[in-house]
Amino acid sequence: MTALRPVLSLMLLLLALTLPGSAQDLSALAKVNPLRSGIVATGDGGLSLKVALSQPVPWRLRVMDNPPRLVIDAREIDWRGVEALAVVRPGVSLRAGAFRPGWSRLVLELAGPLKVERAEMVTGEEPRIEILLTPTDAETFAAEAARPDLPDWALPEAASLAPPLTEGSGPLVVVLDPGHGGIDPGAEREGHSEAALMLTFARELKDVLVRDGRFRVVLTRDDDVFVPLETRTSIARDAGADVFLSLHADALAEGDAQGATVYTLAEEASDEASAALAERHDRDDLLAGVDLTAQDDVVAEVLMDMARTETAPRTERLAAALVAAIKAAEIRMHRHPHQTGGFSVLKSPDIPAVLLEVGFLSSDRDYKRLADPAWRAKLAEALLQALGQWSAEDASLRAAAAP
Repeated sequence: MTALRPVLSLMLLLLALTLPGSAQDLSALAKVNPLRSGIVATGDGGLSLKVALSQPVPWRLRVMDNPPRLVIDAREIDWRGVEALAVVRPGVSLRAGAFRPGWSRLVLELAGPLKVERAEMVTGEEPRIEILLTPTDAETFAAEAARPDLPDWALPEAASLAPPLTEGSGPLVVVLDPGHGGIDPGAEREGHSEAALMLTFARELKDVLVRDGRFRVVLTRDDDVFVPLETRTSIARDAGADVFLSLHADALAEGDAQGATVYTLAEEASDEASAALAERHDRDDLLAGVDLTAQDDVVAEVLMDMARTETAPRTERLAAALVAAIKAAEIRMHRHPHQTGGFSVLKSPDIPAVLLEVGFLSSDRDYKRLADPAWRAKLAEALLQALGQWSAEDASLRAAAAP
């Protein structure tokens, strides 16, 4: 049974979500291709299972007893159509469905005790799970089925679970802003555009946040379309955003910059931002819950400065949480991980907003990371941790400051 242990610890962090969906839709990361899948009996009484997928995903397997069965957990596969495989193989039955948030499960019931001789996720142009089962005795099978589950996979203790939302608080509303789009592809390299890469990552990050249960996520664009910069902040306002996170992957003509970088609005840009917003923006877009339609520019600027005075420290704490979580995940960051700038999408005065340079397309190393779904999945998990930590700290500080 030595082949089973490395399989149980194998978590292929290959996550790539490319299909659009509505605001809170959840979609499986991979789909089964039944026509290219199959179960074949081997000459020694074993079974060979092949499940063709649309893309690789994190997965694991184990055996269970009473009755003997093989269990495959994956993050996340739409198993529809896989049941047809059992029709052509008497003595085998399949069932599949959701198992836990973000994970699905396939159960293969066996006619007798079998051991896992070989198991792998084949990547490349034709991703697939391949498993070879060979006969074993009932005692050996029972011992393997009784093996304790992986510590990281066991359900968490109640004390470590995320706190439930309090009545009336609702989920944290996160607006993700994949940069560029449509007629503006952003940086480009070897057939990849910044706009397409950031849209893919935004969809992946949205999926991770929504599955966590503490967040509601809105995308400023969910297709390859052009969205003006000020419209992006208007979308955040309409969504009632608690956080605005703009995602970019620029290219620099000179220098060798690499690594993720978190940007917040520069202090010297704040006054100019208030003036520009007061001059150009619709008055109902400037501040949530404040009617400025009858106010002149000076009053509007003062009110926005007051709002920004409260928002600025919250934004700084958000940036610090993002940097800390990304570093904790051992993801490469720029040598100056937190920087400032006068980015238009960060100028909303009362919404904590940051711009995340996920990496630089001009860097060979960053380019490889950005194109790697495993790396993007790791970054998405880090951002989840950062947003959760910041939200809890922010709620605590605001409650303490309340009269």
